[in-house]
Amino acid sequence: MVSQAVGMDEVDSGAKGPPTAFGPPPTDRHGSPQNWLNRLPIPGGVGTIRPAMKIVTTEQMRELDRRTIEEAGVPSFELMDRAGRGVADVVRYLADLAGLANPAALVIAGRGHNGGDGFATARHLRDMGFDVTVWIAGTENQIGGDPLKHLASLHAEGITVEEFATREHWQQHAPLPPGVDFIIDALLGIGSHGAPRGPIAWAIEYINMAANDAYVVSIDVPSGLNADTGVAEGVAVNADVTVTMGLPKVGLVMPAALEFVGTIEVADIGLPPAFVDEVVPTVPLELIYSSELRRVIPRRARGSHKGTYGHLLLIGGARGYAGAIALACRAACRSGVGLTTALVPNSIQPVVAGASLETMVHGGAETDAGSLRTAALTPWLPRLSNFDAVMVGPGLTPHRESAALVRSLLQHCPVPMVLDADALNVLAGRPELVREAQSTVIITPHPGELARLLKTDVAHIQADRVAAAQKAAELTGAIVVLKGAGTIVTTAEPPAFINMTGNPGMARGGSGDVLAGLLAGLLAQGIAPLDCARAAVFLHGRAGDMAAWRSSQTGMVAGDLVSEIPYAFRELVLR
Repeated sequence: MVSQAVGMDEVDSGAKGPPTAFGPPPTDRHGSPQNWLNRLPIPGGVGTIRPAMKIVTTEQMRELDRRTIEEAGVPSFELMDRAGRGVADVVRYLADLAGLANPAALVIAGRGHNGGDGFATARHLRDMGFDVTVWIAGTENQIGGDPLKHLASLHAEGITVEEFATREHWQQHAPLPPGVDFIIDALLGIGSHGAPRGPIAWAIEYINMAANDAYVVSIDVPSGLNADTGVAEGVAVNADVTVTMGLPKVGLVMPAALEFVGTIEVADIGLPPAFVDEVVPTVPLELIYSSELRRVIPRRARGSHKGTYGHLLLIGGARGYAGAIALACRAACRSGVGLTTALVPNSIQPVVAGASLETMVHGGAETDAGSLRTAALTPWLPRLSNFDAVMVGPGLTPHRESAALVRSLLQHCPVPMVLDADALNVLAGRPELVREAQSTVIITPHPGELARLLKTDVAHIQADRVAAAQKAAELTGAIVVLKGAGTIVTTAEPPAFINMTGNPGMARGGSGDVLAGLLAGLLAQGIAPLDCARAAVFLHGRAGDMAAWRSSQTGMVAGDLVSEIPYAFRELVLR
């Protein structure tokens, strides 16, 4: 959202395109490797970067902090100030998205370093024009060291600070004071273990009660959550956003933490990249994040034209399901791709054409049920090499003719493909069929679709999402995007990658179609397939977050995601 890169991992493989596990790099219709660096005169190195961020334990993070202080010479007071600025930047951004003209924040702080981060946040928010109040879960005479220095700055600047040492203090101040837009949870940090007690527990209970009336932003980790396991060992804060320091913590991406962390933002506190490079992760999982994705989508050349940015073919839709393929087309048009063409049943061709004016929509023969006949694909097979990517699935229906159509594409399509929705359902129980593909394939199942593909149940998929996704990648030879809260992107080999943008407002029909179109549009531009998948899920989730903050999770619809995609791109590209 607002952070800068921290220790980006780069891999200069000397090759272009997908990992070697997926065969030779795909070529365009001129026989050249499909990669932006070969299409445009863009300066820079050759190879595929790994746009993801290491996930660390609390011990590793403490060691990074120690080295930054002792070896890099950054005072601990300064690190705390940087943390506060990072949190304030995120809160300011969220206030702007929500359209808050005169925002107010209540910082609820503990007596340790997390509280010190909160004091620094309060000062920076005041400088940004917020009305700020600070409540301490305890008394000021319990605070020392750097947090005390930051607390002194609050007093010097006239920021209101109050002490809440008893349960009665918290009960007397319910409900939330009028006008507060944000509650900043600065109670407990990554060093906390065990169930919170006393004023800290009462403060957490208060925050969760008051969350009906204000957004909750947690500093580093939601208070009460174990930063290594993700387990709430007692009462814990339910945050809308968690702004974690330096690098994401293991516990934040664990399944047990799902209901507590919200969207994860990473604040740059200036950890030396060389120190980060030396960290050996303890889990085969990395966080997909904006600062690590910025080199995936290169600057557009001044002399380029629509043909420069690829041509995408989208296939799907059926009578009664025109919206799915229309949403995919609209999202693809927002991806930066040069041209989009769609093949849909004749009966819905006018509907899709009207919904996506930038797409060239062609009708094809359809079944009695209104889905595409396999024969509708026949005249397109010799032309598939004219496209740079193909997407099939949204609204296709599980008709037997659909299965034959998908099988034909797998056998004959020479360019990268995205299989979504019913393109996966018609292959239920037969993941090996995906290996028939002539080029790279990306599949985008939700848990139900993946369960059907692997002949298992949703509970089994959800019990270990990473393992399930990697199993699917192993059986299909595809890149797997397992959708859901904490979308997983993976090949058969570790590491896997997790995305933590997005919100419950996206749990509605059409959201997956938007992701499929966006992903396929990026793929058609010649970006390495694994990078496409990671960028697409991040942008899709961020667009959902923007839609929710501008309106609401309850009232947003899938079409709102399409409208927000251009703004989400601003995190990855300047122009």
